[in-house]
Amino acid sequence: MKKLKRLGLMTLTLTVTTIAINAQDKVKTAIAADVVNQYIWRGQDLGNVSLQPTLGVGYKGLSLTAWGNVGLTEASDTKEFDLTAAYSIGGLNMGITDYWFNKPNEHYFCYSNGKTSHVFEANIGYNFGPVSLQWYTNFAGNDGLNKSGKRAYSSYMEVDAPFKLGGCDWIAALGTVPYTNSSYAEANGFAVTNVSLKATKDIKVTDSFNIPIFAGITANPSNEKAYLLFGFTLRP
Repeated sequence: MKKLKRLGLMTLTLTVTTIAINAQDKVKTAIAADVVNQYIWRGQDLGNVSLQPTLGVGYKGLSLTAWGNVGLTEASDTKEFDLTAAYSIGGLNMGITDYWFNKPNEHYFCYSNGKTSHVFEANIGYNFGPVSLQWYTNFAGNDGLNKSGKRAYSSYMEVDAPFKLGGCDWIAALGTVPYTNSSYAEANGFAVTNVSLKATKDIKVTDSFNIPIFAGITANPSNEKAYLLFGFTLRP
């Protein structure tokens, strides 16, 4: 997985707008699109102004979600199309994501080892209430290699803490790379790659239509960079 030219959600923590489809007795559908000033993913700078659409369906804890990213100002920004299958029960959640990028191979249906642009990631997490913990590991596809030339099984761990303050919904996050030989960070060994704080507030347009706006600060101590982020979400 390029180091990490992985273009995914503008996340201050994990993704700027993740549409949660919780356990339902009826099938629920989610349609939305984020517009963001920068695409920052797990502390990595992955692009400029971007459009990020989402389509999801959920039923009784099961969900299938399609998510994409396309740059609006830079033609060279990588395009992305992700598919996620997830399941949640109580505070426990788990899932598998197929990330696809138009680089290095622009052909979507190419899965050949060493040629594919797909990266397959498994995740598991638990919501304890005041905080949640998530673990992600790449297990197939275009992952990085370790110093021995073998699959790195690149991994990322994040702790999130949501809270309310001043009429906004806030979330603080701390993300780390647990191993050496990971394609997520330039540093060798354990590295803190994402320290972020994000605020979201609904702006009322009509009695039945609101536009959520969000802003946040993300710092990456591993590469000594920081970002100020802004965006908004459009949804029915």
